[in-house]
Amino acid sequence: MSSKKDMRRADLVIPYVQPKDDKPADFGSTITSTMPMAAMFTRNRMLGWFALLSSLLSWMGETPTQKANATTPGYLSFGMSVMAVGVTYMPLFLPPPQVRGPTGTGVPAAVPPQAG
Repeated sequence: MSSKKDMRRADLVIPYVQPKDDKPADFGSTITSTMPMAAMFTRNRMLGWFALLSSLLSWMGETPTQKANATTPGYLSFGMSVMAVGVTYMPLFLPPPQVRGPTGTGVPAAVPPQAG
């Protein structure tokens, strides 16, 4: 124990080799496919514009390997986000019909007591 001699053997050293990724995770395609749907369901305009810009950037920045491995093409994601922005602005151009009278979802009107 008193000797400070290095006990490692140089012939047993295995150099580190970084493993190659077979298929890198593409989180951008997840965002570009789910954000238009979220914007349409919630009618949130900010989500619609975020979906439009992110899908445009994703479509313009596609690599050939992403094009080959993608389940949906970039132009389809962009088209979905354009439709999502249109859906969020639809009430401005086609306002919903005004409902007159009771809708059945509120508190019923008070009924006067009957004389008896």
